[in-house]
Amino acid sequence: MSFAGTELVIALPKGRMMAEAYETFARAGLELPRARGERDLWHRSGGLAVLELRGADVPTYVDLGIADLGVVGRDVLLEAGRDLYEPVDLGFGACRLSLIRRPGDETPIRRIASKYPRFTQSWLRSRGMVADVVKLHGSVELAALVGLADAVVDVVQTGNTLRAAGLIEVETLARSSARLVVNKSSLKLKRGVIRPLIDKLRNLVG
Repeated sequence: MSFAGTELVIALPKGRMMAEAYETFARAGLELPRARGERDLWHRSGGLAVLELRGADVPTYVDLGIADLGVVGRDVLLEAGRDLYEPVDLGFGACRLSLIRRPGDETPIRRIASKYPRFTQSWLRSRGMVADVVKLHGSVELAALVGLADAVVDVVQTGNTLRAAGLIEVETLARSSARLVVNKSSLKLKRGVIRPLIDKLRNLVG
Protein backbone atom coordinates (compact mmCIF):
# COMPACT_ATOMS: atom_id res chain seq x y z
CA MET A 1 0.00 0.00 0.00
CA SER A 2 1.40 3.37 -0.97
CA PHE A 3 0.04 6.85 -0.47
CA ALA A 4 2.52 8.60 -2.74
CA GLY A 5 0.95 11.77 -4.07
CA THR A 6 -1.82 11.77 -1.46
CA GLU A 7 -2.07 15.14 0.22
CA LEU A 8 -3.55 14.00 3.52
CA VAL A 9 -4.00 10.58 5.16
CA ILE A 10 -6.56 10.33 7.96
CA ALA A 11 -6.97 7.37 10.36
CA LEU A 12 -10.49 6.81 11.69
CA PRO A 13 -11.85 4.26 14.16
CA LYS A 14 -14.56 1.95 12.88
CA GLY A 15 -18.07 2.26 14.26
CA ARG A 16 -20.12 5.16 15.58
CA MET A 17 -17.12 7.43 16.12
CA MET A 18 -16.13 7.11 12.46
CA ALA A 19 -19.62 8.15 11.34
CA GLU A 20 -19.50 11.18 13.63
CA ALA A 21 -15.99 12.02 12.41
CA TYR A 22 -17.18 12.01 8.78
CA GLU A 23 -20.01 14.35 9.72
CA THR A 24 -17.71 16.68 11.67
CA PHE A 25 -15.14 16.92 8.88
CA ALA A 26 -17.93 17.60 6.38
CA ARG A 27 -19.24 20.44 8.54
CA ALA A 28 -15.69 21.83 8.54
CA GLY A 29 -15.68 21.75 4.73
CA LEU A 30 -13.69 18.54 4.19
CA GLU A 31 -15.56 15.76 2.37
CA LEU A 32 -13.72 12.52 3.05
CA PRO A 33 -13.75 9.60 0.57
CA ARG A 34 -16.07 6.77 1.56
CA ALA A 35 -15.71 3.01 1.40
CA ARG A 36 -16.86 1.29 -1.77
CA GLY A 37 -17.73 -1.90 0.13
CA GLU A 38 -17.59 -3.60 3.54
CA ARG A 39 -14.07 -4.92 2.92
CA ASP A 40 -12.68 -1.61 1.73
CA LEU A 41 -10.40 -0.78 4.66
CA TRP A 42 -8.72 2.19 3.01
CA HIS A 43 -9.96 4.51 0.31
CA ARG A 44 -8.68 7.58 -1.43
CA SER A 45 -9.98 10.36 -3.62
CA GLY A 46 -9.05 13.93 -4.45
CA GLY A 47 -5.80 14.02 -2.54
CA LEU A 48 -7.32 12.43 0.57
CA ALA A 49 -7.01 8.91 1.96
CA VAL A 50 -8.94 7.37 4.85
CA LEU A 51 -7.79 4.33 6.83
CA GLU A 52 -10.48 2.41 8.73
CA LEU A 53 -8.88 0.98 11.87
CA ARG A 54 -9.62 -0.43 15.27
CA GLY A 55 -9.70 2.50 17.66
CA ALA A 56 -6.70 1.23 19.63
CA ASP A 57 -4.58 1.23 16.45
CA VAL A 58 -5.23 4.85 15.44
CA PRO A 59 -2.52 6.38 17.71
CA THR A 60 0.09 3.94 16.35
CA TYR A 61 -0.65 4.72 12.69
CA VAL A 62 -0.51 8.46 13.38
CA ASP A 63 2.56 8.35 15.61
CA LEU A 64 4.55 6.27 13.09
CA GLY A 65 3.59 8.57 10.21
CA ILE A 66 1.43 6.21 8.16
CA ALA A 67 -1.43 8.63 8.77
CA ASP A 68 -1.01 12.39 9.10
CA LEU A 69 -3.87 12.76 11.52
CA GLY A 70 -6.64 10.77 13.12
CA VAL A 71 -9.65 10.79 15.36
CA VAL A 72 -9.63 8.74 18.56
CA GLY A 73 -11.09 8.75 22.05
CA ARG A 74 -9.02 10.25 24.82
CA ASP A 75 -9.37 6.98 26.75
CA VAL A 76 -7.43 5.25 23.95
CA LEU A 77 -4.78 8.00 23.98
CA LEU A 78 -4.31 7.66 27.73
CA GLU A 79 -3.65 3.96 27.30
CA ALA A 80 -1.49 4.25 24.16
CA GLY A 81 1.10 6.67 25.55
CA ARG A 82 2.05 7.90 22.07
CA ASP A 83 3.69 11.28 21.46
CA LEU A 84 0.97 12.98 19.43
CA TYR A 85 -0.20 16.56 19.01
CA GLU A 86 -3.78 16.76 20.27
CA PRO A 87 -5.10 20.15 19.11
CA VAL A 88 -8.89 19.73 19.16
CA ASP A 89 -11.46 18.14 21.45
CA LEU A 90 -14.16 17.25 18.92
CA GLY A 91 -16.75 16.80 21.64
CA PHE A 92 -18.54 13.64 20.53
CA GLY A 93 -18.12 10.16 21.97
CA ALA A 94 -18.19 11.45 25.56
CA CYS A 95 -17.58 8.88 28.28
CA ARG A 96 -15.49 8.42 31.40
CA LEU A 97 -12.94 5.97 32.76
CA SER A 98 -14.14 4.87 36.16
CA LEU A 99 -13.21 2.64 39.07
CA ILE A 100 -16.01 0.11 39.48
CA ARG A 101 -16.78 -2.23 42.37
CA ARG A 102 -19.52 -4.27 43.98
CA PRO A 103 -21.80 -2.16 46.23
CA GLY A 104 -20.58 -2.01 49.80
CA ASP A 105 -17.22 -3.61 49.03
CA GLU A 106 -14.62 -1.66 51.00
CA THR A 107 -11.93 -4.33 51.17
CA PRO A 108 -8.41 -3.28 50.06
CA ILE A 109 -7.94 -3.40 46.30
CA ARG A 110 -5.32 -6.02 45.51
CA ARG A 111 -6.25 -6.80 41.92
CA ILE A 112 -7.85 -4.64 39.21
CA ALA A 113 -9.08 -5.87 35.84
CA SER A 114 -9.13 -3.49 32.88
CA LYS A 115 -8.82 -3.02 29.14
CA TYR A 116 -6.58 -0.11 30.10
CA PRO A 117 -3.70 -1.64 32.11
CA ARG A 118 -1.16 1.09 31.36
CA PHE A 119 -3.52 3.85 32.42
CA THR A 120 -4.61 1.87 35.48
CA GLN A 121 -1.02 1.34 36.64
CA SER A 122 -0.34 5.05 36.18
CA TRP A 123 -3.39 5.94 38.26
CA LEU A 124 -2.33 3.52 41.01
CA ARG A 125 1.14 5.07 41.16
CA SER A 126 -0.37 8.57 41.37
CA ARG A 127 -2.28 7.42 44.46
CA GLY A 128 0.64 5.60 46.01
CA MET A 129 -1.28 2.33 45.69
CA VAL A 130 0.03 -1.09 44.74
CA ALA A 131 -2.18 -3.70 43.08
CA ASP A 132 -1.97 -6.33 40.36
CA VAL A 133 -3.52 -5.24 37.08
CA VAL A 134 -5.05 -7.92 34.87
CA LYS A 135 -5.62 -7.03 31.22
CA LEU A 136 -8.92 -8.20 29.77
CA HIS A 137 -10.32 -7.66 26.29
CA GLY A 138 -14.04 -7.92 27.00
CA SER A 139 -16.71 -8.38 29.70
CA VAL A 140 -14.59 -6.50 32.21
CA GLU A 141 -17.52 -6.10 34.62
CA LEU A 142 -17.72 -9.87 34.97
CA ALA A 143 -14.30 -9.86 36.65
CA ALA A 144 -15.73 -7.96 39.62
CA LEU A 145 -18.87 -10.08 39.78
CA VAL A 146 -17.14 -13.47 39.91
CA GLY A 147 -14.18 -12.44 42.08
CA LEU A 148 -11.43 -12.36 39.47
CA ALA A 149 -10.68 -8.80 40.61
CA ASP A 150 -11.55 -6.58 43.57
CA ALA A 151 -12.35 -3.74 41.15
CA VAL A 152 -12.33 -2.92 37.47
CA VAL A 153 -11.42 0.18 35.47
CA ASP A 154 -13.57 0.59 32.40
CA VAL A 155 -15.36 3.07 30.16
CA VAL A 156 -18.77 4.24 31.33
CA GLN A 157 -21.25 6.23 29.24
CA THR A 158 -24.72 6.09 30.76
CA GLY A 159 -24.02 3.68 33.62
CA ASN A 160 -26.99 1.49 32.62
CA THR A 161 -24.83 -1.57 32.00
CA LEU A 162 -23.25 -1.28 35.44
CA ARG A 163 -26.57 -0.89 37.20
CA ALA A 164 -27.95 -3.88 35.34
CA ALA A 165 -24.95 -5.91 36.51
CA GLY A 166 -25.33 -4.74 40.11
CA LEU A 167 -22.10 -2.71 40.15
CA ILE A 168 -21.39 0.92 41.03
CA GLU A 169 -18.94 3.62 39.99
CA VAL A 170 -16.69 4.40 42.93
CA GLU A 171 -14.69 7.17 41.28
CA THR A 172 -14.26 8.85 37.90
CA LEU A 173 -10.56 8.62 36.97
CA ALA A 174 -10.63 10.49 33.64
CA ARG A 175 -13.10 11.95 31.18
CA SER A 176 -12.94 11.13 27.50
CA SER A 177 -14.26 12.36 24.16
CA ALA A 178 -13.10 12.19 20.55
CA ARG A 179 -9.85 14.05 19.86
CA LEU A 180 -8.12 15.12 16.68
CA VAL A 181 -4.53 13.86 16.81
CA VAL A 182 -1.74 14.92 14.47
CA ASN A 183 1.66 13.48 13.60
CA LYS A 184 4.21 16.12 14.59
CA SER A 185 6.30 15.73 11.43
CA SER A 186 3.19 15.99 9.25
CA LEU A 187 2.24 19.18 11.07
CA LYS A 188 5.48 20.73 9.77
CA LEU A 189 5.55 19.16 6.31
CA LYS A 190 1.85 19.66 5.53
CA ARG A 191 1.28 22.78 7.58
CA GLY A 192 -0.56 24.55 4.77
CA VAL A 193 -3.25 21.85 4.77
CA ILE A 194 -3.38 20.77 8.42
CA ARG A 195 -3.31 24.15 10.15
CA PRO A 196 -6.40 25.53 8.34
CA LEU A 197 -8.25 22.28 9.09
CA ILE A 198 -7.38 22.57 12.79
CA ASP A 199 -8.63 26.16 12.83
CA LYS A 200 -11.90 25.21 11.12
CA LEU A 201 -12.51 22.34 13.55
CA ARG A 202 -11.75 24.56 16.54
CA ASN A 203 -14.22 27.16 15.32
CA LEU A 204 -16.79 24.47 14.65
CA VAL A 205 -16.69 22.85 18.09
CA GLY A 206 -15.61 25.91 20.09
